[in-house]
Amino acid sequence: MTDVPTIDLLAITKDSLQLIDRACRDHGFFLLIGHSLDQKLEKLSEQAETFFALPRKTKLETARTQDNPTGYYDRELTKQKRDQKEVFDYFATLGTPRRTKMNWPSDQPVFKTVLTDYFAACEDLSARVLQLLCDALGVDRNQLADAFGHKATSSARLNHYPDHDPISGDDREGAAPLGDMALHHHTDPGALTLLHQDGVGGLQTYSSQHGWVDVPPVPGAIFVNIGDILQVWSNDFYKAALHRVLPVPDGKQRFSMPFFYQPRANAIIEPLAINGPAKYSAFSWRDFIQGRIDDNYADTGAEDIQIEQYRIAS
Repeated sequence: MTDVPTIDLLAITKDSLQLIDRACRDHGFFLLIGHSLDQKLEKLSEQAETFFALPRKTKLETARTQDNPTGYYDRELTKQKRDQKEVFDYFATLGTPRRTKMNWPSDQPVFKTVLTDYFAACEDLSARVLQLLCDALGVDRNQLADAFGHKATSSARLNHYPDHDPISGDDREGAAPLGDMALHHHTDPGALTLLHQDGVGGLQTYSSQHGWVDVPPVPGAIFVNIGDILQVWSNDFYKAALHRVLPVPDGKQRFSMPFFYQPRANAIIEPLAINGPAKYSAFSWRDFIQGRIDDNYADTGAEDIQIEQYRIAS
């Protein structure tokens, strides 16, 4: 059985960095405690449950579009399959690949305040975690920090996984068929993801040694998983976490709240000078993330954009 190590942010040691390093070379997940976000997590969880309990017609008043990837959506595709979930997406306006206008639910006056407060706290926490990852890799912290700043394209999401298709039969016209997973296997495009999940479970990650393994919920904890561009920066020394969510058991519903730590739109992504010759050619983050957003919105008939497209043939 593969362990997901627990890292206490209030007591970082050399052993902590070794645990992070070992996890990131295998399955790409580790657990954070001592993060001081407990109250923010509780408040946002309450707001998420209230929002997703609204009538679908009300939620659609905040619906996202292909040109504006913010707000509510219940038809998202992963690997060209529709997930059994509904989401609410938030981007900080200035840094998004395309300028956006947030659509906030009109009957939840504190929703915006709670979500934006949580977003700011996650930005700060992600910067700290990135420093730990640099320390574990043995590289200068500034080499990666310079790719972020106030124009970072980070985003936050609220996920609701019901035990049934979130789209009722009368509204399914034009929607892709429902897949066999609540969330199909994928890696996240950015540097890292902070994830809070409720107690229902179902999250799995792929271990190079043990195959699919459970990532069980831990009350009050935040999970970190490695994303695509950290795999590129580390020149394959660290692996982006391949993960999925199993279908929710009958009579249950699952909530999770990921924060995606992503660089500024004009960042150029290329390997650091570690782990031998460069294994990837340089690419534009703006083009990469926009391709992933478009692929999640509609089935283009082709596989979604992946870092493998930039791999240098050996």
